[in-house]
Amino acid sequence: MNTFTTRRSVRNFNEKTVKKSDLEKIVYAGQCAANGMNRQHLIFVVLQDREEIQRLSKLNAQIMGKPEMDPFYGSSSIIVVFADANDPTYIEDGALAIGNMLNQAHEMHIGSCWIHRAREEFENEETNDMRKKWNIPQSYQAIGHCVLGYEDHSGEKEITSKVVWDL
Repeated sequence: MNTFTTRRSVRNFNEKTVKKSDLEKIVYAGQCAANGMNRQHLIFVVLQDREEIQRLSKLNAQIMGKPEMDPFYGSSSIIVVFADANDPTYIEDGALAIGNMLNQAHEMHIGSCWIHRAREEFENEETNDMRKKWNIPQSYQAIGHCVLGYEDHSGEKEITSKVVWDL
């Protein structure tokens, strides 16, 4: 399988839960991502607790302005990536880690999608207890969510993006 040309964002997950051993491989791929000066300043928070996932989903939907939506698409597992905002490449480093995890998940036949608004979620008073529970220092900002699960194929869409060639 050519991971880089066949991977697509999954926005329709079934109920099946991703195994811990698979999550460990996906996180490890994130840890192996290139990062500025090899600072290794990322924190990966892996969630499978449905209540915590729903709590973040509701907050994310409110931030998006669509409170009726589930921006995590029913995924069974979420990895939130945090990076130390004191480092000049913290956003890029977190983005590369999420990209690696998306590709690793695809290689393992696990669906994935990058979900934004993590920074806004964790700048919110409602999530202070989560940050404390996970020991996330205040200097760390949430970069994004890697939502994971197994695709529900009932809502598949074809690729329709436009390509312009100006050779």
